[in-house]
Amino acid sequence: MVRVRFAPSPTGNLHIGGGRTALFNWLYARAKGGKFVLRIEDTDVARSKKEYLDEILNSLSWLGLTWDELYYQSQRFEIYKEYAQKLLAQGLAYQEGPAIIFKVQPEKIRINDLIRQEPIEFDTALIKDQVLIKSDLSPTYNFACVIDDALMNITHIIRGDDHISNTPKQIVLYQALGFPIPEFAHLPLILGTEGGRLSKRTGATAISDYRAMGYLPQALVNYLLLLGWSPGENQELIAISEVIKKFDIKDANKTAATFDLEKLRWINAQYIKKAAPQELWEMLKPLCLEKGLQVNNFDSNYLLSIVKLFQERISTLADFPEYSDFFFIEEIVLTSEAKKRLDAKDYSREFKLLLERLDGLEHFDCLSIENSFRLLVSELNIKAGELVHPVRSALTGKTIGPGLFELMEVLGKKRIEARLTKYIKGGV
Repeated sequence: MVRVRFAPSPTGNLHIGGGRTALFNWLYARAKGGKFVLRIEDTDVARSKKEYLDEILNSLSWLGLTWDELYYQSQRFEIYKEYAQKLLAQGLAYQEGPAIIFKVQPEKIRINDLIRQEPIEFDTALIKDQVLIKSDLSPTYNFACVIDDALMNITHIIRGDDHISNTPKQIVLYQALGFPIPEFAHLPLILGTEGGRLSKRTGATAISDYRAMGYLPQALVNYLLLLGWSPGENQELIAISEVIKKFDIKDANKTAATFDLEKLRWINAQYIKKAAPQELWEMLKPLCLEKGLQVNNFDSNYLLSIVKLFQERISTLADFPEYSDFFFIEEIVLTSEAKKRLDAKDYSREFKLLLERLDGLEHFDCLSIENSFRLLVSELNIKAGELVHPVRSALTGKTIGPGLFELMEVLGKKRIEARLTKYIKGGV
């Protein structure tokens, strides 16, 4: 049975690179009917923090990367000590004070990397003796890693190619302990848009930050997938259930991927468009409440109408409260551009005539509103834009947004009357 593992260290949050590594391990396990093991590498007691652990576990769960088994290295110190003593007794290691160090013998090591699909060769004569147990009695990364991978029956190690230098250091330990050597697959790194390593400025942000910025988990998973694998035929949007049917780690890209935030935003927008409005609202509601919008004061039909209005127009969930706030507040705050537009002239006559026309409509729907509006501007002998722009500014406080007639239908007669009347001298 295929058994893979993802082994984060709780000394920081789960970032994009780690998220992709976890995803590829999880996918390989699911595609092959295997097991996905989560191992928390918390041997650095001083730097390991509970808040980082919680963030890692929550982020993996949010992405849908459920694990089959969970282990903590901090609970396994006695196991590492036992195997270090074994190597010591066999004369394969030596002590320097409390530290135990493995004697590296010169040899040529060759592995077949599943992604590169070509051998990688190492000369251990270039590797110094390896510390197994440090002077503070904690195990080193490579030693604990080998012991755990062997005892947890890990068959495939899928990780970033920044770990290639660790591979020969680990193989000599597998051999010395008589453990079977797993297969290795090293994923090329993710680069920033400028070609260098991914940095905070170019997208190396925590998964939880992307969640807070309003990205959907399905969209982020879809994008992480494309940073190292392709479904073929230039397909960019693919359901994870479909990926599982065809995923093989051998098909992962051999070259580094470039992280493109605009591409991620585009993919996220596609998932927002496809979401069921009620489901989308459940995700949007907490963000609205966080921004102080009293959305609980409105009925569900009104709320869903607003969601549908913006569903085609937003790229992230976080866009929604900012773009739609005028639907939920009584006192509209004008942007400087909107104020400038309304200050340009007195619109009392135009707004009063428009309200009279709207009041006489039998059906208050988008088409009826538009027909009435266009008839009025024709009678006033003005261009539609000369009235569209000030009306939009008065109703929304903004100069851009959804189609005016669509948003008027959703706002309803009473709100429109209250907002336009403010700009009619002497009232209606």
